[in-house]
Amino acid sequence: MAVFSSIFYFIFRFHRFWISFRHCAGLAGLMDFDYFCIMRLYIRNMVCRHCVEALGAILADAGVAVHDIGLGYAVVDDASINPDMWPRIDAALADAGFERISDGESRLVQEIKYAVIDHVRSEQECRLKLSACIEKHLGQPYDNLSRVFSAREGRSIEKYAIAMRVEWVKELLAYRTYTVSEIAFRTGYSSAAHLSRQFKAVTGLTPTQFLQAGAPRGSLADV
Repeated sequence: MAVFSSIFYFIFRFHRFWISFRHCAGLAGLMDFDYFCIMRLYIRNMVCRHCVEALGAILADAGVAVHDIGLGYAVVDDASINPDMWPRIDAALADAGFERISDGESRLVQEIKYAVIDHVRSEQECRLKLSACIEKHLGQPYDNLSRVFSAREGRSIEKYAIAMRVEWVKELLAYRTYTVSEIAFRTGYSSAAHLSRQFKAVTGLTPTQFLQAGAPRGSLADV
């Protein structure tokens, strides 16, 4: 009986340790452990489904078992990674323009950016209040998120959202299949005139001038 009691006590203490370790690791922003052999990686500079496909290819090439993958994250099998693999994985991520996020605030800023992208590019969400959508995505008060974002980025979430919306307008203009009025509706502007005013304020060009200049666009990760 004493042996069983000792074993039970050891399991109980280890369980408490594991819970505390998971909590501290999450607070530190290093990684999220969903259960014993699962680890969540957070990745910077992912902006579209092609980035998700690229990340999946990088991890598969490195021999990492992936359970789930999405914009800005990958849930992987911890047992499939040994410490010697990280330099190779990080180098492959850097070659693709990505980067592992290692601290809590940086991770939070990146999650805010992904929430903004979802808001801007969703025809339903883009008509709703930005702050409400960000709070819904991240489950935290907008004021707190805004403070962290501004301190880290040197601009407000609203300014970032405007920049991302203009980039979305650029992409739709470059397809040359939509009128400015149609794009204004899809991107949540009240009118074509409203879109044109904000577009020129950000780019220095009207939508027509942008197309005449060859529809130049940079990387979304640099916005």
